[in-house]
Amino acid sequence: MTLLTLRGIKKSFGDTNVLVKVDADLASRERVGLVGMNGAGKTTLANLIFGTIQPDEGKLTFHQDQLRIGYLLQSTSYTVSTFSKMMAQSDESRETEQFLQTASHLGLHKVKEWDGARLSGLSGGEKTKLAIAHILSSKPDILLLDEPTNHLDFDGVDYLVQELQQYSGTTIVISHDRYFLDRTVNRIIELQDGVSTSFPGNYTFYREEKSRRFQSQLHQYEEQQKYEQKIEAEIKRLKNWSTKAHREAGKVGKMAEMRTGVKEFYRSKAKSMDKQIKSRIHRLEKIDLEGVKKPGEEAKVTFSWDQPDKRGRRIVEAQRIGKSYGGRSLFKDSSFYLQRGEKIGLLGPNGCGKTTLIQMLLGQKKVNSGQLWISPTAKVAYLTQDVSDLDQQRTVLELLQESHEVRSDVGKARTMLANMGFDASMLQKPIAQLSLGERTRIKLSQLMMREQDLLVLDEPTNHLDLASREQLEETLSDYCGTLIVVSHDRYLMDKICTKLLVFQGGGIKRIESGYEAFRERTQSIHVASELNEQQLEEEKLVIANRLAVVLGELSLMKSTDIRYAELDEEYKQLLARKKWLST
Repeated sequence: MTLLTLRGIKKSFGDTNVLVKVDADLASRERVGLVGMNGAGKTTLANLIFGTIQPDEGKLTFHQDQLRIGYLLQSTSYTVSTFSKMMAQSDESRETEQFLQTASHLGLHKVKEWDGARLSGLSGGEKTKLAIAHILSSKPDILLLDEPTNHLDFDGVDYLVQELQQYSGTTIVISHDRYFLDRTVNRIIELQDGVSTSFPGNYTFYREEKSRRFQSQLHQYEEQQKYEQKIEAEIKRLKNWSTKAHREAGKVGKMAEMRTGVKEFYRSKAKSMDKQIKSRIHRLEKIDLEGVKKPGEEAKVTFSWDQPDKRGRRIVEAQRIGKSYGGRSLFKDSSFYLQRGEKIGLLGPNGCGKTTLIQMLLGQKKVNSGQLWISPTAKVAYLTQDVSDLDQQRTVLELLQESHEVRSDVGKARTMLANMGFDASMLQKPIAQLSLGERTRIKLSQLMMREQDLLVLDEPTNHLDLASREQLEETLSDYCGTLIVVSHDRYLMDKICTKLLVFQGGGIKRIESGYEAFRERTQSIHVASELNEQQLEEEKLVIANRLAVVLGELSLMKSTDIRYAELDEEYKQLLARKKWLST
């Protein structure tokens, strides 16, 4: 059943056309992902649906009376006053129990006891979680979520995925989190150049289908180009013949009786040629109006870091370090190291001490116990996830020119910004007029202009659109320096990080694998922990018996035999399983 219809929606702000032609039908219980570049109009469309603003043209039609719409804004939009009102509403509503339960599942405990001072000190993650708990407990008919996973840890994302899978209403998700989109939506609406296009399926299917449509349209366009070239060649040939016929028709012959017949022949021929020329020109004009248009290339954003010098192998070494605040221990007795060129993922739930460790690496905080050594030659650069710390009144160019690196090479800065999607007019805009994603790119550009040995990136993909995320991944993959990445973007972690520092069991442990392998092992351990000793012994016995059989068969074979490779691989897997069960 259709809940909402959008037809011919247009919306402009000043001279900027944000939405040009948006058409969509939203059905009951449908799961829709809204995607597009930063500034494409996603939040504008969400505000139109919510009723905060009205379209300049077009119509939104709700097909049910008194539809309740829950709208999760980005965390930067919430204030202390907003949350105070939320808490007051929860006191009076029947959904209080659901609100508290959801908040607890997201890691927020005893929120009813939070006062104004506690609310004023909320982190980005806590703001998002509190708002999610409030909106989900109100059980709206349509749920609008604008970047719901920003600042959420992995457990929080997984919980939200489960809640949305069970949610009985219609969901519209604005997100650049590919993992989240893949698991929560069954249709994608893309906004590009102010026009909406619908794709069935989740984000991964959307990317594949968009590529297929692009290649199909490009092929049709190229074939059309060949056809146009053929027509143009025919027109050229006909014009040559027509010119010759007109010339022959005007010649004066010696014999009057012949001259009259010849002139009439060439005049008729010229007329026929001119008619054919007009027909072909009309055909070209029709193709120009109604034919296949050249598909537009996706807007590309290019990131590029200067490669650091190689000076020494080890860049950080921690020996039994610990840190606590008051009576609360964040971590203790933790030893690890970082070597130059490594790409390290920093994992742990919100509040475990990741930010504190980063501040230690930056020299802003000291350890309470143990020793933390950082190479004295190392230059450390830090990208914070907070984009509100940029001077709102300064223009983009003014902000960048404040740093010594940019002043020394303004041309390089301009080229870098152009590669990141900033044209000359955008350089003159104040920061206040930029989207959150554009502000994130500004912070990245500031970082890129510095020479550094160690890059610490705190949620680098927050607010970046999907194309920018994928390009940043490529850039980070090719980067030769040392990286520490704090991110809840699983696709980024899987692709970039080959080693991990994990906050676990009250300490920090170095893991010699990437996130995907660590996740699989953690899940296996969780499954194994549910087995009792008898089950473990039984499985060990089964493996031991099978190992004996496989080893016996291998001893009778040659390495060239057909089944040798298959049995050898099984033997290795059995050994690995046996070793894992014994740990």
